[in-house]
Formats: sequence, C-alpha cells, structure tokens
Amino acid sequence: MEQYVENLVQDTINKIKNKENVHGIGRVMTVQNYILEVSGLENVRFYEKVIIGAGSEGYVNSIRRNSVMVAVVRRKGDIYVGDQVTASGETFHISFAEESMGHVTDIFGTDRSCGKTFEQLENLNIENPNIPIMDRTAVCRPLETGIAGVDLIYPIGKGQRQLIIGEKTGKTQIALDAIVNQKGKDVICIYISVGKTKKNVKELYAELMRHGAMEYTHIVCAFNDDTPPVIFLTPYAGVAIAEHYLSQGKDVLVVIDDLSRHADTYREISLLTGKVPGRDAYPPDIFYTHSRMLEKGCQHKNGGSITILPIVETRGGDITDYISTNIISITDGQIYLETEMFNSGFRPAVNAGLSVSRVGGAAQIKAMKKIAAPIRTELAQYRELASFAQFGSELDADTKEKLAQGERIKEVLKQPQYQPMPVQYQVIIIYAVTKRFLLDVPVEEITRFEKEFFEYLDTKHPEIPAAIAEEKVISDATEEKLVKALNDFKAEFLK
Repeated sequence: MEQYVENLVQDTINKIKNKENVHGIGRVMTVQNYILEVSGLENVRFYEKVIIGAGSEGYVNSIRRNSVMVAVVRRKGDIYVGDQVTASGETFHISFAEESMGHVTDIFGTDRSCGKTFEQLENLNIENPNIPIMDRTAVCRPLETGIAGVDLIYPIGKGQRQLIIGEKTGKTQIALDAIVNQKGKDVICIYISVGKTKKNVKELYAELMRHGAMEYTHIVCAFNDDTPPVIFLTPYAGVAIAEHYLSQGKDVLVVIDDLSRHADTYREISLLTGKVPGRDAYPPDIFYTHSRMLEKGCQHKNGGSITILPIVETRGGDITDYISTNIISITDGQIYLETEMFNSGFRPAVNAGLSVSRVGGAAQIKAMKKIAAPIRTELAQYRELASFAQFGSELDADTKEKLAQGERIKEVLKQPQYQPMPVQYQVIIIYAVTKRFLLDVPVEEITRFEKEFFEYLDTKHPEIPAAIAEEKVISDATEEKLVKALNDFKAEFLK
C-alpha cells in the first residue's frame, strides 16, 4: 500500500513538472437541454471528458471552428450560460466491476436496483481499436439458442452477428431464451437495455433470475427517463464489457435491445448539435455509428468470442426502411419475426422466406446439417400450397400429403418461452417429422407426442440422445435404434 501511494505521488509530481496537469478552460455559450456549446477549449479531442460548473460531467460530441459541442452525461445542479467548463485530458470512460455480474447496472458502475456504486471499479474505454483481421478466425463453433426453429434452420455460431428484426412479435424473447440456454456452457451474457422502462427491465431481470441465468449475466441498462447521451453510450458500454472478457479468452453473448431506439436517440442528439440531416432525418454517419459497434463481434484467435444479437423494431412490418437495411448489411444474417404468424399463435414467429444465416451453417453439428436441409424447402412449399388451398379447389393426394407434412413441421417448431431444447432432442424430433413418422399423428396431438416421446427415450432408451450429443451425428447404429423406438412408441401412442 505504501509503495502504491508513493508511486501515485511520484506520478502526480511528474505530471506537474511536465505540465500535464494543465487543461483547457472554456465557457458555456448556449444551453439546449443536455447539449452545450462551449468556447475556449482549443485543445480538446473528440470524446474527451469535461467537467461543467459545479461538477456535472459531459463529453465532447463534436468540434467546430470556434467552439465545441458537449453532451451532458451526468448533471449535478443547473447549468447556465457562462459556467466554466474544464477539459480533463482523459477520454470519457465507463466504470465497470466484475462483481456486477447478476446485477442491473449503468455506465457509471451503479447498481440501478439500490443506487449503490460497486467498490472494485475499473475504467473501460467507450471504444477501442477494432480487432485486426489477422487476429480473427472463422466462425466454427455453435451457439445454441435452444430454439429448434433457429438452431436447425438459421444457426448461430460463436462470433456471429445475427439480427433479430420485426414488430412487437417476441424479438426480445428469442434473445432471452438464448441467454437461458447458455447455462452451464461457460458463456458470459450481457443484456443491453436501450431506453426501456423500469418495469420492463424489472420483469426481465425477474425471469432471468427465476431460470438461474443471472449467475452469468450482466444487465447494462439505460432507462427511458435517462438522458439521451446516456442512452446513446449504453450499447457501447455493454460491448466494451464484452471486449474486457474477450481479452481473457472467454465467450460472450451480447444482446442489444434495441438499435431502432438507439438510432432515434442518436438522431435527436445529432440534430441538436447541428449535424446536417440526411435520409429520414438521420445524420449520414448513422451507418458508421452502428457498424463500429457491431464490428466488435468476432471469433478471436485466443479462443474467445463475442456473439452479438442486435434487435431492431420495424414500423408497419417494413424491413426496407433506412435503419433496418443499414443493420441488415452490417450483420451476418437476420431472423425476421412476422406479425401475422405471431398473432395466429405460431411462436417463435420466424418467417422462413426473409430469415437467413450466412455463416452459422459452418458451426452446425453434422447431425443438424443432415436433417435440417429439407425443412426450409418444405415450409416454403407448405406456405404456397396453404394459400392455394384457401380457394377451396380439390386437391390431389400428393398435395394433401405436403400440406399435412407442413402442418406437422409447424407444430414441431412451436416452442414455449423459457423452455430451451437440448440439441440432441431437436435432432430427434426433426428426424421424426422429416422422415414422415408423424404423418399419421393428429396435428393437435403433436405437442403431446413430442413431450411423451422424450420422456419415453429418457426412461427406456437414454443411450439414443446420449449418443447424438456425444458423437454429433446420427450413426447407422443410433438411427436403427431411433427408428425402432419411434415405431414402438407410436404404436402405443395411437392405440
């Protein structure tokens, strides 16, 4: 301790000798709510932390010819024209404590549930240089969500950036199910709440706590009544925490909920600071604003990874709007949730035509690749035939069979909330439906069949799911046992 104090004193003396303790002082020229125009700060840099008046904090948002624009992040008292603004010489940073695992925190290292600040805080930069291409490796390990309709058809690999997009159709629920499914898999999860209400965050926290997911999860939040600069910085703070764990070689799952609210906040800040608006009144750099954040997602050569699931809420179901198309072009695929399917009770309401995973297939286990290949085609055929069948025309036997098969695939892909399915059971039930074992099972009985068949395997043939989980394939011997188990169980089930 004495050595630490001695070093601290010596560093302070050296700064004084080198005049590193001298910082610029300016004055507030104009006040627009949380945006200040300041004159006199000639040597500040972008994102530099400044102290305003009686101790309020902000950062340099933009630099003009004769002034700078400052965004106020933490206010301590009123701010008036003429107040002194002092440059710190430091880049604005967030405060983070590893002990905040399992808590709801903000960018200042404060527990939002009780208002206390964590003790063992460390400073993290809002933004760090991107990881060079040479330090990245290919996405090759699966990150299972536990949702059969996602893991089988639109797989996500560790290091991937997979967009979840749609209207109010259960987007957050997919991300939460993915977090719950990481239990016991040595993955740290970070849920970033952007401008949600306290009630929303409280309910979300309670659900994750109830399912044991808060043991490995950080919730980094900015509530809807926080200032726009805090809301804007919060996703960057969450990703900075993910980089902190990545540097230790750990796997991290980041959920950003949601980037449409983040874009609106950035538009508000930008217009107040005088940036020229472009398309849809967003500043032209909105693409860069999101791309430099999502670029952090990668598989690192040190073995760690950052997987990012950004969420975007569309308006009127239009995925061709400005923000949606921007983020679609940045990410490695998207899961599009359709309002009509959601309202009809098909959940998760994943649209097979507009959803895609561009790199996740490389991370799928062989057993999944083999059995999932026909699912997407059969679902697309079913949708077309179902639309045609509405006209009441007589259908031939082949068409009727395809419709019946599609209905059973849809039933199998339905999944309750917070009930992730292990990958071996996903493989088993999809094998059963694609091999036509369920065609003579009534549609309304599919869910019961699935549940009871899994119980049957666990009690009488546990070696079948165990073999698939261990070998990652359905070997000939395992397939033979599975077919016999399906036939034996179905004979009893249909009695």
